[in-house]
Amino acid sequence: MALSTRLTSPLRPALAALHWAAPGQRQGFSTCSGSGHTLDLRGIFPPLTTPFSPMQEVDYAQLEGNLRRYTSIPFRGLVVLGSNGEYPYLAPRERLDVVRCVRQALSKDRLLLAGSGCESTQATIELTVSMAELGADVALVVTPCYYQGAMTSAALVQHYTEVADASPIPVVLYSVPANTGLDLPLEAVLTLAQHPNIIGIKDSGGDITRVGLMVHKTRQEDFQVLAGSAGFLLASYALGASGGVCALANVLGAPLCQLDHLCREGRWQDACDLQHRLIEPNTAVTRRFGIPGLKKAMEWFGYYGGPCRAPLAPLSSPQVEELRSIFGANSWL
Repeated sequence: MALSTRLTSPLRPALAALHWAAPGQRQGFSTCSGSGHTLDLRGIFPPLTTPFSPMQEVDYAQLEGNLRRYTSIPFRGLVVLGSNGEYPYLAPRERLDVVRCVRQALSKDRLLLAGSGCESTQATIELTVSMAELGADVALVVTPCYYQGAMTSAALVQHYTEVADASPIPVVLYSVPANTGLDLPLEAVLTLAQHPNIIGIKDSGGDITRVGLMVHKTRQEDFQVLAGSAGFLLASYALGASGGVCALANVLGAPLCQLDHLCREGRWQDACDLQHRLIEPNTAVTRRFGIPGLKKAMEWFGYYGGPCRAPLAPLSSPQVEELRSIFGANSWL
């Protein structure tokens, strides 16, 4: 049975009321060591790309220009130093400078999530504290993965617990198996959800069953699940996810915020129609062409994309044409 058909049942109003209640309204607020109360993460967060000059230096002027263009879009906040920000390619000083630049340009009513995950627990704690001092509201902590075979559920629980204990700001777990080769185990997520300073997870794996289980089994916690891609945003919302951190929001931020709005209003058929038009462009700027494709598409919509930092290579001319045809076929160009 189609998703849109299932969601037009008499249960739809009840589902909408449940899904879009604030976390504190569902289960009550708990005190967090860093923030006092759980932050509301409902809404769309673009994981910002990092602009580089032709010489592959961070271009802060272009970053500020993109931020000005994003002010008209009702994002809940912004993510810096995630996978799409080419985080592994930035020097420690650059990472801090990017956080400083974005925080200064960002209005106080919008959250700033900053990627602070490192391979060691100590380095992660140190970077998290530094980013908090620069004004980050939340630390987005990716799974350490270099010694993948040793990253058992117990090891990861210990890592995240120590980070959350030491962090002056709330922590959001980040599972991105396509990049790390490591899916944060469900049992680890459920254990960590009980920590008062761990307020959610960005899950980019695309396993909707897993998303549903995380929402269902953390109902008694102040814990929010964020869809890590626009391709399964509607499905995640239907299962109770709070919001989305979506690479495509760098390009089609307004349509993604509209999808968020339609879901909150229970307009599931309209949401489904919009979601269908977002799937192929999303795949194109993530799995198909990656960050070079995302940056190229940004240029067609009035943003600065620019080059990636080596060894990421620019798209070939045939790839650019294929990317453009995908956006055109879905009526975005």
